[in-house]
Amino acid sequence: MTFRRMPLRPSAAALATLVLLAGALPAFAEAPPQSLIARSAPAGNYLAARLAGSERDTAAAAAYYRALIKVFPRSGEILERAFLTFLANGDIDEAVDLAQRIVKIDPEHRLSRLVLGVKAIKAKQYVTARSNLRRAGQGAIAELSATLLAAWSQFGSGNPRAGVEMIDSLQGPDWYAAFKDYNAGLMLDAAGLKKDAGRRLEEALKIDSKTLRVVDAYARWASRNGDKKVAIETYEAFDKVLPNDPLVEQALKEVEAGRSLPPLVDTAQQGAAEVLYGLGSALGRQGGEDLALVYLQLAHWLDPSHPLIEITLADLFESMKKYDEAIALFRRVPANSPLKLNADIQLGLNLDAAGHFDEARTALEAAVAKNPSDMRAIVALGDVLRAKQKYPEAAEVYTKAIDQLQAPTSANWTLYYFRGTCYERTKQWEKSEADLKKALELRPDQPHVLNYLGYSWIDQGVHLDEGMDMIRKAVALRPDDGYFIDSLGWAYYRVKRYDDAVRELERAVELKPDESVINDHLGDAYWKVGRKLEARFKWNHARDLKPEPDDLAKIERKIAVGLDEAEKAAETPPIAPTAAKQNGG
Repeated sequence: MTFRRMPLRPSAAALATLVLLAGALPAFAEAPPQSLIARSAPAGNYLAARLAGSERDTAAAAAYYRALIKVFPRSGEILERAFLTFLANGDIDEAVDLAQRIVKIDPEHRLSRLVLGVKAIKAKQYVTARSNLRRAGQGAIAELSATLLAAWSQFGSGNPRAGVEMIDSLQGPDWYAAFKDYNAGLMLDAAGLKKDAGRRLEEALKIDSKTLRVVDAYARWASRNGDKKVAIETYEAFDKVLPNDPLVEQALKEVEAGRSLPPLVDTAQQGAAEVLYGLGSALGRQGGEDLALVYLQLAHWLDPSHPLIEITLADLFESMKKYDEAIALFRRVPANSPLKLNADIQLGLNLDAAGHFDEARTALEAAVAKNPSDMRAIVALGDVLRAKQKYPEAAEVYTKAIDQLQAPTSANWTLYYFRGTCYERTKQWEKSEADLKKALELRPDQPHVLNYLGYSWIDQGVHLDEGMDMIRKAVALRPDDGYFIDSLGWAYYRVKRYDDAVRELERAVELKPDESVINDHLGDAYWKVGRKLEARFKWNHARDLKPEPDDLAKIERKIAVGLDEAEKAAETPPIAPTAAKQNGG
């Protein structure tokens, strides 16, 4: 096996080289039994490790690679794959050991040099850190991270000005500027160089006023330097853009009470962790999950007390559909953290996504009980209940939220919309109609509400012109939404404009070819215009797409006897519209 040098770049190719892995901190995932690994031949363990890695099961992959390293202690490929797996799995001490072995084989292995540099910063061996970091940068992300980390090592050596000079000497793309000003400001602030710190943090804020850490760093500086009004205004401006952040709410209370806030960072280790956290969170938002995971795991290893790293890791796992890992992290948020409620809500949502509805419900009900006036917890519980078709319970929960509104605003339209859909599903049409109208009053051009209310009227044979206009408007607002177009086609079907129904339903099927109900609708429309062979073809296709049990029985009846006979035998109106089902709940 040969050893391949791996550059650290933010490109798709390099991210692929970084191995498509995602995992958790060491105790989160379940590794295969050691007895199974011991019985397997090395080739079997290698294939198992590769398979586990491709499935982003890093705990299992790490276990197999540990066994392989014992058999092939000098194999560059095995060492590198194990190194990447350990990083992704949060096994940083083991990754450091492998990095030391890898650089003996390939002294220019950049990710190993980065990890060794981080290890040296943690150990306060700042000269060693800079020696490794000088060999860690190539490419935009790698160059930025290595330089910023080296700058913090200068701070650790007692030379903050040298660290700032190193940052300022860094040349690169325009987006470097915010990272440079932010880290220079943090460094100067931690060194007590107040005036220069404020200038650099203010510059960072001008470039990036929507990043919490940048906002928090500048507002904290202002609170300590005789300008508490500026601190309050800075937090309030952020709250208008991204409201209800618990860290901002807590900081505002402190400043309004006349207290000064300490700097975000006061050690080289915290500064280095901030570098890795900032880059990791940015990469995670932009699709670079694998490199983001490595940076965040390193950041957590450097500064386990950082208030946002574990939450950001959990969010990253959630985005990668690694729900069990996210759940474990959300559970770890301490009870006294301002982020506890957010974590409890996300815990419930991830439990539900992982298929643990009862646990999710219990977790969210507990969150509501602890925070009975918090709309986020109430809405999350309602959404989980509604998704599981617990419509009466969901309506009660949404009512709790609505009852707390002093004066509903456009932001509250979803509460009325979702409660209205729950009432419609439980055959309480008067209540449903009132809520849907209220939602439309709050957000007149909301396509989901236009579609749902418009179709409901047509389905009942009332307000036909107004209902059709609503559905057309919804389609105009969302012209590529197959569900909305299906509603328009089905509305035409209900008013017996079958040629128009066929035209729209064919468009809907093109956009959503694997949606059972839309294929079923098109089959009905084909039958009405005399295209009976095509109708049965569509019904057969709808049947094969695994419809709901009630719909399946109706489809099979139409296949057997045709639409005319099926309608004669039916005691209920034809199938409800896809849009009502999909977009209403």
